[in-house]
Amino acid sequence: MFEPDGFLGVDLGIVNIATTSDGQIMAGRRPNRYRQRHRDLRAKLQKKRTKSAKRALKRLRRREALHAANTNHIIAKKIVATAERTSRGIALEDLGGIRQRVTAGKDQRARLHSWAFAQLGAFVEYKARRAGVPVVHVDPRNTSRQCSECRHTHRSNRVTQARFVCRSCGTVMHADHNGSRNIAHRGEAVWKRGAVNRPGTSPR
Repeated sequence: MFEPDGFLGVDLGIVNIATTSDGQIMAGRRPNRYRQRHRDLRAKLQKKRTKSAKRALKRLRRREALHAANTNHIIAKKIVATAERTSRGIALEDLGGIRQRVTAGKDQRARLHSWAFAQLGAFVEYKARRAGVPVVHVDPRNTSRQCSECRHTHRSNRVTQARFVCRSCGTVMHADHNGSRNIAHRGEAVWKRGAVNRPGTSPR
C-alpha cells in the first residue's frame, strides 16, 4: 500500500450511483431506466399470483442481481483505476444506516432499496486492496449541505437534487460533485489522523 497523494472522494446516490471528486458521474439514467422497467414488470407479475408468474419473478430477481453486480464491478474498476493512476487513496462514505438516513420520495425509496450500495463499496475495497490503493471511510453527515470550497454548511445550500449553491461564498456546482469533494477532504483528514499510529509515517 502506497502513501497517497490526496484522496478521490466518491459520493453514492440514488439518481447518480457514483460521482467522484474529479466530477465524473458514473451510471445514472441508464440503470435507473432498467430498474424502472423491471419494477413495472414485477408489479404486473405480482398481480397475477400464478405459479408461472412466481417463477418469472424469481428469474427477474436473478437478472436484476446480476445486472447490479455487473454495473457495480464496472464502476468499482473505474474508481480504483483512477485512484491508482493518480497515486491517490479512495474515500467512501460510511454506509451504515444509509437507508434510514436518506429522506426520499416513494419512487426514490424504491430505487434506494433496489441498489446494492454495500456491494459497490465492497467491490471498491476488494479491487483497491488488490491494487494497493488505500481506502478510508468518512462520516457522510452534511456532505450534501456543506460547501466544498468555504465549508459553510446549511440545508438551503442544496437548492435541488442536482444543484448546489453556497449561500456564503456563491460557489455553484453539481450537488453530487460538491458532496464527493467534501468526502475527499474528509478522507484526507481521516488518513492524516491515522498516520500518527502507522509505523514509519508521519502526518504531512
